[in-house]
Formats: sequence, C-alpha cells, structure tokens
Amino acid sequence: MRITVDTDKCCGAGQCVLAAPDVFDQREEDGIVVLLTEHPAQELRADVETAAQVCPAGAIVLELEEARS
Repeated sequence: MRITVDTDKCCGAGQCVLAAPDVFDQREEDGIVVLLTEHPAQELRADVETAAQVCPAGAIVLELEEARS
C-alpha cells in the first residue's frame, strides 16, 4: 500500500490522525496533514483505509498493491 496526501485539499479536520496516528500527524501552525510514512505496515491497513474514508476533504489517496503470484 502506498499513501499520498494532497495538502492543498486538506482542511485540517484531523480525522486521519484520530484514525491512524502512526501514519498521520498535523502541522502545528495550521493543522494540515503530515504523512509520517508513505508505505505503512500491513497491520495498519484497516486504520489507514478508515482515515481515507473519513477525510472530509478527500485529501488521502491509497494505492493498494496487487498480490504477486
């Protein structure tokens, strides 16, 4: 899984940080999202997916890697 964030879209609601604090943080000066890791551990996948779903601005994009055969 690869995560990208669009800081121009971010409205600073902080829902991503509540859902996945090991992956997202916020800038102190304006609350804009800070991505802590672009490729989080697999065990964080559910939290990251929740963060993307609850983002009111749609600023989080997940690229899920297909299983390799």
